[in-house]
Amino acid sequence: MKKTHTSDHIKIPPGFWTGLHELGISAHDVAHKARLPLNIMTEPVVTPAQYFAIWQAYSDLIGDTAKGIIKLATVFETAKYPPTVLATYHARNYRDALNRMARYKQLCPPEILRITEESEHCTIELEWLYTEQPGPPMLVGITLACLLELGRRGTGQPLTAQLVEFSQSMGDVQALEAYFGCRIRIDAKCNRMTLHRRDLDLPFVSYNEELLEILTPVLDRSLAEQQRNCSITEMVKWIIKRSLTGGRPDIEAIAKELNMSDRTLQRRLTDQNTNFKHLLTQARHEQARKYLADPSLDIKEVAFLIGYEDQNSFYRAFRLWEGDTPLNWRTKHLAANSISEGQLGRPSIH
Repeated sequence: MKKTHTSDHIKIPPGFWTGLHELGISAHDVAHKARLPLNIMTEPVVTPAQYFAIWQAYSDLIGDTAKGIIKLATVFETAKYPPTVLATYHARNYRDALNRMARYKQLCPPEILRITEESEHCTIELEWLYTEQPGPPMLVGITLACLLELGRRGTGQPLTAQLVEFSQSMGDVQALEAYFGCRIRIDAKCNRMTLHRRDLDLPFVSYNEELLEILTPVLDRSLAEQQRNCSITEMVKWIIKRSLTGGRPDIEAIAKELNMSDRTLQRRLTDQNTNFKHLLTQARHEQARKYLADPSLDIKEVAFLIGYEDQNSFYRAFRLWEGDTPLNWRTKHLAANSISEGQLGRPSIH
């Protein structure tokens, strides 16, 4: 029996359905549109595929993506926030709130947040956990909008972003620019919001130290338990893949992302009969096959994307993995796919 990781299950807060109801959208209509059973509203958890289907259904029912993002972000009542978000709303300041959000978002995949502070800017990039499938534009937009909404509600000030970037079409861009208070870039390489770094120091009027003292230990224990239940090798490989581009990640950096020491990480990998070097090689091999299957990527670009500074090192490694050159492997792979697709498209003869 395959072990099911907690990351395969996503909790939908009850407030989500309440918010839809206030927008005049029936939960039954969402379930019907998403082709999901009607009891989806009472189920505590859903799969990533069901989660994406629910967001896509809401998007289809509301009509315009931008309109749906703004309406839901603003209608969602603070009182209906789940504990993971409640712990951010009652944080000390906007920075504390965002860092808590990034940490506790791990309890509610599949989206995760990467926060980077540099110079006058703070960027928040949205990525997907354990799935290659990009999330529906509506989910992407609402995630970033809610982060700005959190800052506005917490500080009591009409904060604006510096720039918001989306990789997919988002409907009425002018409406989104009015909401975020900045330029919106469509067809970007990633989904990201850039904030004014000075805003992160703004105190939250909703700061509640007593409530945080109750919530924080409970959420931290839940997170630690989830990380224990989740395969450490799976998590390490996923982080390696995310960190490969243009360089070779080291165990210290990966351990830091997992909030543990490199010695603890080494010990846990040894307990699962593997080591960091082996997982790095596996991750590079798997990513190489994935990128080579995309004919739009140059071989030199593939080498860079999996952390090789020169093409020759990549060629040598790939020969060890596959017993062939990257170019030959790609040619054979694409030819095999072409034949397979041709057979699938051929009408059957009775």
